[in-house]
Amino acid sequence: MKRRRLYGRHRLSRDAERLAWLAQGLADSGSRLEDVWLEAEMSALIEKLLKAADEDALNQALDRLRETNSRAYDELADLIEAACEVSQTGDSARLLIALPVLAWSRYAIPTRNIPKNVLDALRTQLSAHILSADASVHFADYLFSPDQLPQGYADTWAFADALWNASAAGKDLKVDSQKLPESQMFVSDVRYLIAVVQVPLGRPVFRWNEVDGGRAAALVAWREQGGPNFHSLLTGSTYEVLTPEAYFAAWRQADQETRPFALKAAVAYLQALFNLPASGIRAVAAPYYEHGLEEWRISFLRAGSDDVVHGVIWPLLGNDDENTDLGVEIEALLKSTGIGDVRILGTRMPIEYCDDCGAPLFPSPEGENVHAEMPEELQDAPPAHLH
Repeated sequence: MKRRRLYGRHRLSRDAERLAWLAQGLADSGSRLEDVWLEAEMSALIEKLLKAADEDALNQALDRLRETNSRAYDELADLIEAACEVSQTGDSARLLIALPVLAWSRYAIPTRNIPKNVLDALRTQLSAHILSADASVHFADYLFSPDQLPQGYADTWAFADALWNASAAGKDLKVDSQKLPESQMFVSDVRYLIAVVQVPLGRPVFRWNEVDGGRAAALVAWREQGGPNFHSLLTGSTYEVLTPEAYFAAWRQADQETRPFALKAAVAYLQALFNLPASGIRAVAAPYYEHGLEEWRISFLRAGSDDVVHGVIWPLLGNDDENTDLGVEIEALLKSTGIGDVRILGTRMPIEYCDDCGAPLFPSPEGENVHAEMPEELQDAPPAHLH
């Protein structure tokens, strides 16, 4: 999802003001009975705003609470996400889920419609290893890149509603690929399959919610039995399936897992591209600041050369900040790939981009911002920046 626009502190709509007030009440509540009333009031207002596609009111309330009350912010964000992911019809409940797959390739990582026979095979394996015995599942028949997913809460709710309606008719949702934005090209990226799960009210959704189930065992079985079904969808790619989860939880987990995957993919990509062992590759990593620490950037070079040929951005996520020892984590990950030389710079690097092409600049061994560029004979290779 796109980063939300920040709004002025004093220009909230009436609905945004009420949402913020209710969320503050929920954060301060001292009883479950009070919680229930406040959640019901908030959920009704959130549903009204989602149906009206009033994204601004939701974001205004969130931005106000982000500045003033972090606990209330979390309460409101949880309820907005729940409104987008969950619906109830009759005696059944429905949950929007995502099936993330990490992938890297020397070629374009595919986004595409998914044939019925592959969807049916995935449905069988998902039901066998990830979902509870009472669950049924229907898919959107497309393998999405992150920039093709719904942008914002209102769009997510509308997409979920279309998928819920298709599911109610016992069908998978047919996605018109012509209406989707063009996917950006990265060497390493995430692909998502989106589905809706339906269960009788009061019954578990996932295998690990059942008495004899477990999350770790479910993932192992999913990778072994479900993973091969992505092979025909990700031609020319090396990929790793992650745990299918509720939509927003899966999205956050994929963001976390993308960071180490991108570093390992970068090393494998350069080994293949230059026909080098990992020991023939060098890496330089540095923290990048704007008002505070925003991200780490990692440069890749060939042994014996100071020319940066590749770059990876490691964004800060969740509770990451200047006190998080990300340099140690990044260094350990790089060394685990067999890279011969890893240098962690202590310099506070400024966030800068190329004036001509807009590409991010990466640290040189001397601590300067430089452009990552392939040698002239490899200029037609995929982009140097990994997602």
